[in-house]
Amino acid sequence: MRYRCSFCEIVSHEAEADIVYEDDEVVVFRNRLHWVPVMLLAVPKRHVTQEELWRDMGRVGEVAVRMGQEHCPGGFRLLSNFGMDAMQSQQHGHVHILGGTFLGEYA
Repeated sequence: MRYRCSFCEIVSHEAEADIVYEDDEVVVFRNRLHWVPVMLLAVPKRHVTQEELWRDMGRVGEVAVRMGQEHCPGGFRLLSNFGMDAMQSQQHGHVHILGGTFLGEYA
């Protein structure tokens, strides 16, 4: 039985997504969550785990930084969650690009 991967379905255009960037290796699309004004997800087209992605960010890292600079010129964060306790909901490796608002100082 094949594991159903939401991100693989977006990469193959079987599922809808608001794609803001795509090349031969990477897709960047808007996250359906709206916790901050800009929430993008950069994913490799090849299904890899978070650990595999972070061992070699390569093109995904390059594109994530460029999308952050373009969509959040005042500043942005790149982050990934590892495991269910860290709120990782998709097994397909991905990087969150967050910005568009002052994220505050720590109390």
